[in-house]
Amino acid sequence: MALFAVPSVIYVAHLKNMLDLPNKRTVHAVLTPRLGGVAIFAGFMSALTIFADLRNGIQQLLAGCIVLFFIGLKDDLVSISPAKKLVGQLLATGVVMFMADIRITSFQGILGIHELPDGISYAFTFLAIAGITNAINLIDGLDGLAGSIVIIIVSTFGYYFYRYGGADYGNYVFVSVCVIGGMLGFLRYNFHKATIFMGDTGSLLCGFIVSVLTIQFIEMGADPQALHPFQSANPSVAIGVLFVPLFDTIRVFAVRVLNGTSPFTPDKNHIHHRILAMGFQQISTVLLLALLNLVVILFVINFAEQGNTILIIALLAFSLLLSVFLGTYRSRSARQRVAS
Repeated sequence: MALFAVPSVIYVAHLKNMLDLPNKRTVHAVLTPRLGGVAIFAGFMSALTIFADLRNGIQQLLAGCIVLFFIGLKDDLVSISPAKKLVGQLLATGVVMFMADIRITSFQGILGIHELPDGISYAFTFLAIAGITNAINLIDGLDGLAGSIVIIIVSTFGYYFYRYGGADYGNYVFVSVCVIGGMLGFLRYNFHKATIFMGDTGSLLCGFIVSVLTIQFIEMGADPQALHPFQSANPSVAIGVLFVPLFDTIRVFAVRVLNGTSPFTPDKNHIHHRILAMGFQQISTVLLLALLNLVVILFVINFAEQGNTILIIALLAFSLLLSVFLGTYRSRSARQRVAS
């Protein structure tokens, strides 16, 4: 569905002049449609509704996806304020939290915290869904980057749902496989040089799905009836699986705040911008970041027996080292430009 829908979306976008204009923040240099999320949505929704078991919260997940699809579509067509996008995310999150009871109920020993009171559980779940959704949205800055990272993330979660999910989480394998199918059909046209972008329609949709899969993966570790592949280290493993988008978002927000600007002010300080500044091409940068995410995933999986605290400390230490490296290279580059 996605593979055959993309050419039609490209044709209509050019016909109606619904194109993304290059600017000082973007990497592309030509007018490009940004409605690829429509094709992803078509492939994902059609396959999931036909083949999947819609119990255990998947029906509510689909409802939330529909809400975010139209929010993202409106933003791609006429642009809407961040506040309105946040309201849409709040509505989609409320559907899955209150109607399907999909939420983080336990920290599983992080900082000595186990079960969470209901109020804190709902608040933290909203922050988690909004944070992950926007992290996927922000990483969408190069041809094929967000799509590649999403495929890696959902493939990892899907595998563990398949192996250990059982009756309560096993049907989320369908969600993972349908996302992969929709994304593969889209990536055929999105790798460098892209003829279409996923836009907010695709990035918000994929980010929301990834956030729900993350929560269900974490909860699978807290469920006494489920198998425990990581001995209740699921929260830290989940952070490792999401490493590249989470690291990029937290780093960019921190740098903006330290520079005295709003954390929501757009700039060219994302991790992919920094790697491009080192002289890498777009395809090399995408492959490098995909490899980085895979290496971190393999690390947290293989060392999961060390527990949440050790894994989180290791991820924080690696993040600081990577941040220092990116900051140091930026300083050297700036000095070289001044000297020239």
